Amino acid sequence: MKIFIVEDDLEIAGRIKNHLEKWGYEAKIATDFRKIITEFINFGPQLVLMDVSLPFYSGYYWCEEIREISNTPVIFVSSALDNLNIIRAIDFGADDYITKPFDFVILTAKIQAILRRTYGFGENADLLEHKGLIFNVSDFTLTFKDRKEELTKNEAKILQKLMENKGKIVKRDQLMISLWKSESFVEDSALYANINRLRNKLKGMGLENFITTKKGEGYIIEV
Repeated sequence: MKIFIVEDDLEIAGRIKNHLEKWGYEAKIATDFRKIITEFINFGPQLVLMDVSLPFYSGYYWCEEIREISNTPVIFVSSALDNLNIIRAIDFGADDYITKPFDFVILTAKIQAILRRTYGFGENADLLEHKGLIFNVSDFTLTFKDRKEELTKNEAKILQKLMENKGKIVKRDQLMISLWKSESFVEDSALYANINRLRNKLKGMGLENFITTKKGEGYIIEV
């Protein structure tokens, strides 16, 4: 089980990480407080520990951003004791709130309780990210900045194949097999029509030329 620690006090973050690893968890401390969502997606945690006061953007902001793309549990860890902060945390999508200084036994118990309730529900392995675009494979939705778009099943299959192989040319027959389990008896125009619709949706979100055609070879998402 992976736990993502979003805490700018490196001493506290290090103590939490060491404690969690002793309990058998895989823990990662955030390193770029401008790109928390990118780190979140790349790490794929089952739970997030989030401080309220962070550089650039608050923990409330990042919790809300996580909630846009995932139901992964979030526990706030903060020195703010007032009820207003606790209520705000819950309003922004937090699952629990722990005040500093805290007892590691209590922290562990809360983590275990939330993971028991939500294990298998908080997985975000179905999220793919590239250049700010977040693709949720499980529900065929795209998120880019403040825009959201839904894909058809075929559009989603194409984008998944391309994003999983970004930087590599995906040949036409590979896409045909992904869509129809065969490269025969399907007109090229059917594949082209799906790719064209997908490109138009990406363009509408502000992502023109996200998918490049390599004439005579296939399609690629450039890195």
